[in-house]
Amino acid sequence: MLAPNLNAEVAAHRRTLWRWHFYAALFVMPLVIVLAITGTIYCFQPQIEPLLYRDRMVVADTHGPQLSRDVLLAKAAASEPRGAVPTLAQIETDRTRSAEFVFRRPSGESESVYVNPYDGAVLGTLSVEDRLMKQVRNLHRGLMLGKTGELVMELAGCWTLVMIGTGIALWWPSRSNARQGGVWLPRLSLQGRAWWRDLHAVGGIWLAIGALFFVLSGLPWSGSWGKEFKALATSASLGYPKGAWGEAHVHSAAPGAASKNTDEHAMHGMKMDDLPLHQTPWAVGATTVPDSADAASPTARVSIDDVVALAAKNGIEDDYGIALPDKPTGVYTVSYFPADPRAERTLHIDQYSGRVLSDIDYASYGRVAQWISYGTSLHMGRYFGLANQIVCSAISLGLATLAMTGFIMWWKRRPARELGAPARPVKRPPMRAWRGGLTLLGVVFPLMGATMLAVWCLDRLAFGAKGAVV
Repeated sequence: MLAPNLNAEVAAHRRTLWRWHFYAALFVMPLVIVLAITGTIYCFQPQIEPLLYRDRMVVADTHGPQLSRDVLLAKAAASEPRGAVPTLAQIETDRTRSAEFVFRRPSGESESVYVNPYDGAVLGTLSVEDRLMKQVRNLHRGLMLGKTGELVMELAGCWTLVMIGTGIALWWPSRSNARQGGVWLPRLSLQGRAWWRDLHAVGGIWLAIGALFFVLSGLPWSGSWGKEFKALATSASLGYPKGAWGEAHVHSAAPGAASKNTDEHAMHGMKMDDLPLHQTPWAVGATTVPDSADAASPTARVSIDDVVALAAKNGIEDDYGIALPDKPTGVYTVSYFPADPRAERTLHIDQYSGRVLSDIDYASYGRVAQWISYGTSLHMGRYFGLANQIVCSAISLGLATLAMTGFIMWWKRRPARELGAPARPVKRPPMRAWRGGLTLLGVVFPLMGATMLAVWCLDRLAFGAKGAVV
């Protein structure tokens, strides 16, 4: 009598896992497709934008001298409406690329102005918010729905963890089905729903590690949990540098006393993530931006070319942004976010003296932040160049294909006009390890925990306590 009971328990166990897999997939599938497509497009940003905006971003190399960046900034400013404030200079050493400056217009919108570095001709403008890659990024991170969309995408990432875990458990071969095939390679001789099942299960196991990596490397950038995780890592000295002047390996100088006369936002509220930079390393996003030392008797600013020379002296030579000071107490902030995270660097420079107030490099990061920096570079397809882009695209599009095969399997199985959720087991199996894992997941990701509790309650209300998913 032991064998039938054991088989019944295994069947109930599998049925429960399938129900959780179904509920997770029901929510995640359409969002995975969005994440996969937008992630693939954004991965190729370095190639796409110069083609898409070639008339503004690309110039002919005349092999002659280039105008100074301050002259180019003046040319760009002359083309903008009165009251527009320059906020960013993007630095490129490629002689076939135009100079880019970002302005905050009186309406509050930001606009990039592109200038020919050889003759100072203004080539055109682009809205920072409306450019294609910004839209793709907003869609990827939050469905272009602001905070609400960011929370939805965060939940999608968390529920993907459930989908991966249950998917692996459902795939896990027994001795009998291991001999029958369909474990590591799909059985292409099958037909109908069985063929789709093999394609889905085998493809899923090959993509599981990539999917897990994408989720774990993407969640630190999420709008809710990511911010809390960053604060927690910092309090444990594992995340970004604390930002207190002169602490640890952050080579900093105390801000000047004159900054006390400035407004509170410029003095204490400005963080790196608040600056108008195209990209900021995760590790420094919440660090405080210092003030320039002498605002009481302002003198001439150091030039942008001087800042570029200072950056080069510190090993920063190409493809970085300089946030420009827009207040008497403002600083130049050099943000270098290269493909190799070990070269990441952030400099805050006094706008009057040219003195480096804060210098944060990769060695200054906590261990967790260093891991996240590597994860981010790999996640974005940057670390190994084109090969990294291709691998990321293959994983992303593979996950989109899995979502489609899962949908087809459900469509072929479901009864007409019904949801078609897998039937609940007659007797609920213990599954203590599984319930413990879900509880831990809910504690680590509280928003995820709230939605798991909601699903559990709805399932109990719909099917009764005996038929609940766990």
